[in-house]
Amino acid sequence: MKASYVGDYEQWVEGFQFHIEVRVRFSETDMFGHMNNTVSFTYFEQARIDYFRHLGVLMPAAIDENVKGIPIVADLQCDYVQQVFFDDVLRIYTKVAKIGNSSMDLHYLAKNQRDEVCFTGRGTIVQMDPQTGKSVPISEEDKLRLKSLAVN
Repeated sequence: MKASYVGDYEQWVEGFQFHIEVRVRFSETDMFGHMNNTVSFTYFEQARIDYFRHLGVLMPAAIDENVKGIPIVADLQCDYVQQVFFDDVLRIYTKVAKIGNSSMDLHYLAKNQRDEVCFTGRGTIVQMDPQTGKSVPISEEDKLRLKSLAVN
């Protein structure tokens, strides 16, 4: 298993401190019982939202005219390592790999109930002003929370 964004594998894995658990539902599989290849992105989304909530960052309580920034996915990548099947229990790990002024790079790792790597991923999240559609800086307070678990 060697994705371009993974350097030293053992060190990369050790950097993950947060995960969620998901069970692959029947509706997320094809006629052969394999997880559909689009489902990993849904799992990444849920893990990212739960991660931000856990850190208390970038998750406005409600979208209204007072919200100055919302996290938007700029790109997302998934590398499949092994098959995933109906009823597998996956742990989706999430971590900050890099923080910029208005964006960050997140990494993901999915392991099954046998602790086998099933897929990995990465994505860029940009803090965007919902009124203008332009990127805005991540607050210093949020950067500090994010950096507390970053791998830089």
